[in-house]
Amino acid sequence: MRCCPVALEPRGSGPAETGDHPVVRAAATDEVVGAAYAARAEEYTAALGSVSAMNPPDIQLISAWAARCRGPVIDAGCGPGHWTQLLADLGADVEGVDLVPAFVDLATARFPTVPYRVANLDDLARPDGSVAGILAWYSLIHLEPERVPLVLREFRRCLADDGTLLVGFYESDRLEPFPHTVTEAYSWPVDELSRLVEDAGFGVRHTRTHPNPKRPDRRHGTLLAGAT
Repeated sequence: MRCCPVALEPRGSGPAETGDHPVVRAAATDEVVGAAYAARAEEYTAALGSVSAMNPPDIQLISAWAARCRGPVIDAGCGPGHWTQLLADLGADVEGVDLVPAFVDLATARFPTVPYRVANLDDLARPDGSVAGILAWYSLIHLEPERVPLVLREFRRCLADDGTLLVGFYESDRLEPFPHTVTEAYSWPVDELSRLVEDAGFGVRHTRTHPNPKRPDRRHGTLLAGAT
């Protein structure tokens, strides 16, 4: 499952709050998230399923990262498969994996020369140390915070010792849920997410945050990490 910062943004103004603390609702399970995206897979693909609909700086960042990967790459949470296809066009030995079978079916039909399969992020079904890069582009945002370390450890297991991880996420001053259009999501402080990434066996090499001009209440972040 793949979220994107360009459209399908949250309609609400932010999480419900009581005093100074957000009200943390029950976290969505994989089944809930998968069903929510399956119900909107064709709509999502029509709106966001092409690289031309993406932000040019994101295209440049992902392309530059892919050029430095020396070996197989996983697009983890590939959604309708457009980033996976871009990576393949750039010469990467890439496969896309996603929780949502409807996305995998759409991606396979649209980009038949690229392999796609259904998988959970905490079980990528790849041998230890077998990939050079993992792209997790807004694919961690629906995970319950306590599951994020498990997924990061799975990423580290799959990465070669010289592999890299590139993450796109929603950024905020504190960890908090928000009412994403499809289903509840989380935004993360850079330092807190970086700590989890490092605890999983990575070294954070670079982070960047930037606002969304169309949604001043939504900030975005990117994180590049190398296996250690």
